[in-house]
Amino acid sequence: MSSVSTNTGKLLTDWRPEDSQFWKQDGARIARRNLWISIPALLLAFSVWMVWSVVVAKLPAIGFAFTTDQLFWLAALPGLSGATLRIFYSFMVPIFGGRLWTTLSTASLLLPAVGIGFAVQNPDTPYSMFLILALLCGFGGGNFASSMANIAYFYPRAQKGNALALNAGLGNLGVSVMQFLVPVVITAGVFGALGGAPQEISDGGRIWLQNAGFVWVPFLVIATVAAWFGMNDIADAKATLSDQLQILKRRQNWIMCILYTGTFGSFIGYAAGFPLLMKTQFPELDMLHLAFLGPLVGALSRAATGWISDKWGGGRVTFWTFVGMIAAVYGVLQFLPLGGSEGNFWGFFACFMALFFLTGVGNASTFQMIPVIMRREVARLNPGQEDNAARKQSEREASSIIAFTSAIAAYGAFFIPKSYGTSIAATGGPAAALWAFLTFYVVCALITFAVYTRKGGILHDIERGQTTTAA
Repeated sequence: MSSVSTNTGKLLTDWRPEDSQFWKQDGARIARRNLWISIPALLLAFSVWMVWSVVVAKLPAIGFAFTTDQLFWLAALPGLSGATLRIFYSFMVPIFGGRLWTTLSTASLLLPAVGIGFAVQNPDTPYSMFLILALLCGFGGGNFASSMANIAYFYPRAQKGNALALNAGLGNLGVSVMQFLVPVVITAGVFGALGGAPQEISDGGRIWLQNAGFVWVPFLVIATVAAWFGMNDIADAKATLSDQLQILKRRQNWIMCILYTGTFGSFIGYAAGFPLLMKTQFPELDMLHLAFLGPLVGALSRAATGWISDKWGGGRVTFWTFVGMIAAVYGVLQFLPLGGSEGNFWGFFACFMALFFLTGVGNASTFQMIPVIMRREVARLNPGQEDNAARKQSEREASSIIAFTSAIAAYGAFFIPKSYGTSIAATGGPAAALWAFLTFYVVCALITFAVYTRKGGILHDIERGQTTTAA
């Protein structure tokens, strides 16, 4: 086959990323353009998805008399709807195409962004309306599954780990951008008369909480236009729903769902619950302005460490990440205000920063594992299959598994904040929830070792050869 590209227009009918000449001539340029349009769209999706993590902490100050448990419900519900939507979004790119679906899914975020802006300005807005808006923010959570599935098609196997880490890591940065930007923009009438009047707060000051929603609107419009005019569809990525549902029969799909829940589920769940957890555990300290640092550390570590898994093997990196997470959660427990002690905020904060960092590393390493595992699994299950057909099948299944595991893992954005609320209501503190998370990480470490990294495990020989070659 010629290395000369025959592609014209937005639909790529000839896509051969594993062909080095094709990749050098056209492939890398096209892939990079799609990646760098995908990243800001995904960043905005995460920003809208997690905006409630800051908004809920401000609602009592402007007169909304919700209980602590009701506030944790509002922080948790975007995670529930986002995770559920991801299951459906997982299968959308092969059906509609990455370009169209990215455009539509980005535009859909305008609904909750505008809705929040109006709801918080009316003191008579019922709790039920806030529940609906929290659920609509889940549109942002759903976008991750389709975005990752789309980018996975564009890159050769040797670069998938880093490309997915950049897309996900810089996309995850949206949580941190939101937690930094929203506390700033709500302090001023940045939209003038168009943005509405400020709200009086309990200490006599004023805030424009509506800006927490309105600030995303112009950026969402720009990202939507960029996706439509700048992205591409890949013809080989087209598949029916029944073709994609084959992954539900793959044992490796379900194992990776568990591991990615331990990494990404932790990242997004901690990000959703961290501001309110700080406020409830150390109420005498006004540290909400530091909340953005956790998601920032996690997002940057994901974007910056994809190459480590490409070089040393995702399985081994994942195993040691879980070991580190066990230690970090144990550290958090030591610094909580338990048993009558006042606790230590800075020790608590430092251990959470370590935890966020490790979740980012684990997010990159687990996604690096999936294409490697499926290339081997498809070959094992179809021993007589022609190489090119096997490659396309493994890429299609790996892409679907990446999207599906992200859907299951996203339930962490619901369960972690809700676990805090339940633990506080039942025991007076979040320690019970944290002990449950620690136990889960022990299980994840054992699974990673038993299935993948031990001698005889699926990835043992591959990763040893990868390290030898890299060295």
